Amino acid sequence: MSKVLTPIEIGGVRIKNRVFLPGHTTNFGINNLPTERNAAYLSARAAGGTGLIITEAIRVHPTSAGRSSTLGSSDDSCIPSFRKLTDAVHDNGAAIFAQIMHAGRQANGDATHTAAWSSSAIAWTKGGQTPHVMSEADIATMVSAFGKSALRMKSAGFDGLEVHLGHGHLIQQFLSPASNSRDDRYGGSLENRMRFAVEVLKEVYLRVPGMAVGVRFSADEFLPDGLGPDQMLEVIAKLNEQFDLNFLHVSHSAYHGSFTIATQIADMSFPHAPYRSHASLFKNAFPQIPLLAVCRLDTVSEASELIDSGEADMVGLARPQIADPEIVNKFATNRNSEVRSCIACNQECIGRVEKNLPISCVVNPEVGAEKKWIEIRKIKPVKKSVLVVGGGPAGMSAAISSHNAGHSVTLVEAGPALGGQVLLASSLAKRQRFGLLIAELAEKTLQSGITLKLNTHISDSSEMLNDFDTVIVATGANFVVRNFGNDAPVTAADVAIKEFAQRKSTSNEDIIIVDEQGTWIAASIAEQLASNGFRVHVVSPTASLFSQITTYSRLALIPRLKSLGVSMYLASEVKMEGKSAIIQNSLNGEQTQIAQVLTLIDCGPRQANDVLYQQAPIGESSRIHVIGDALSPRTVAEATFEGHAIGAFLDLDLAVSTLGGD
Repeated sequence: MSKVLTPIEIGGVRIKNRVFLPGHTTNFGINNLPTERNAAYLSARAAGGTGLIITEAIRVHPTSAGRSSTLGSSDDSCIPSFRKLTDAVHDNGAAIFAQIMHAGRQANGDATHTAAWSSSAIAWTKGGQTPHVMSEADIATMVSAFGKSALRMKSAGFDGLEVHLGHGHLIQQFLSPASNSRDDRYGGSLENRMRFAVEVLKEVYLRVPGMAVGVRFSADEFLPDGLGPDQMLEVIAKLNEQFDLNFLHVSHSAYHGSFTIATQIADMSFPHAPYRSHASLFKNAFPQIPLLAVCRLDTVSEASELIDSGEADMVGLARPQIADPEIVNKFATNRNSEVRSCIACNQECIGRVEKNLPISCVVNPEVGAEKKWIEIRKIKPVKKSVLVVGGGPAGMSAAISSHNAGHSVTLVEAGPALGGQVLLASSLAKRQRFGLLIAELAEKTLQSGITLKLNTHISDSSEMLNDFDTVIVATGANFVVRNFGNDAPVTAADVAIKEFAQRKSTSNEDIIIVDEQGTWIAASIAEQLASNGFRVHVVSPTASLFSQITTYSRLALIPRLKSLGVSMYLASEVKMEGKSAIIQNSLNGEQTQIAQVLTLIDCGPRQANDVLYQQAPIGESSRIHVIGDALSPRTVAEATFEGHAIGAFLDLDLAVSTLGGD
């Protein structure tokens, strides 16, 4: 038996098992206070079996707010809102710790008209806001703010506190020589750079004696002149000499505009548990202190590996519990086959946070609307016969959701297999986890009793309406190729994956990829072909590269492409004459000529395959609906959301209005 389901005590707090939900931004707050949405989201994970919930960052001072959707604790008026949060979690059987922090230099004040504060006048990234250098009076103010926040969190019913010393936030900005260039008693030597952290912890322990208190820190900043594991071992040893640290939460990275930030929320291009060694390093150094470990552990079974090997005492699953709040209960009751797997795409979690939007999830469209979906499931619709046309993610989601709502469902797919273009994408080496999404949706489709017809093409919507009460068109979108010159060898993106992705080039053949959309489509094809020995040229007519990919993934993607020798051209156009190509920069006219191009892969706009919907007879609009890329070519996130929503309502407009845009 794995120890992952056994209880543990941290600072006098009994926790029922060894799985925790680590802090992660949701953007569910309003006016920097938690809402019913926050409470419903966390209570669903508590009810799902997790032993401990650590809140997202609770900012201790207005200069860290950044935007109104974050959580703050800068005055006593916050206590009742946080009390509702702790009550909701406790009522569902989990313990809850408050993570208190100040974001420092990355808390730019665009939304709040405040300046970023930091140890030194060093921006978090090129082009970032130059922060206000904190005076000793400012430091004293911030130390006091941490203490007051700790007391408010205790008053709100939290079981413990996590003081955030990592991820390049304010305290780490003082700790790290990469961000601290001070020459006063808060800079220079390690003892001086630690002074702010020591003062904060002293104040916290003074304000909340007897409360469970631990620290979250980055074992490695992955930055030149930054903190590495050896230095952080020394930092934690010195802190442990002065304070009764009840737990250590080992993370990594810093908020910095470079590769380091891509490691913090490692996407599917990273291997399993890429930073597992950090946990064992600190557990060996501090065996008596409960150690919490995180990052790209995708299942409870994988979490149990670290527990059973003694590398960690608790393991955090953030994205897996976003994807499936019941993941721990399913593990405990031998229902692992029912788990909805996180695919580590970063698209709807941190990708939406980056856009200042509330988080969602590609595989779990109910994220952030948990309370509404509880109410939706209480509705008992009149049973109807439903035809879903198209077996991609949108179609399968619609069929499953319609079936779960009590309808009689038939799903038809023109091809020999379910999955649509996402199945094709999953054939690429760095996008394989998309195959999990397709496999799990297909398994649910097959197990549910839905009538499935493969290799079935429907060309006339009027015929469908004679046999079914409702028709849902989920026929996707088509890649099209444009004219790039006389006799130019041009290949559509989907055809290119089929023809070239598994082919090896031994003669450095040149391939041009025109990327007008800035998505993973072009990026994934480029990486695959370059790995296979092709000489790849990515041409973007816009002034940015892969603009629709979250920064957290892009800052790892671009170095990989660079290491593979991929040439990248911004603000450029391609003209071809036969197999000869000229790439011209639109700003300065500079030209690059490629004499012999094997093919040009066109990753331009896609065209909705909505013929069945457009053919619908006048007066039948209430019976035929269109979703996913057939409605408008977008991403798999919109496909699964619209499929899930329309199945519950059989009316997409009604579904969206009921969910209130969540």
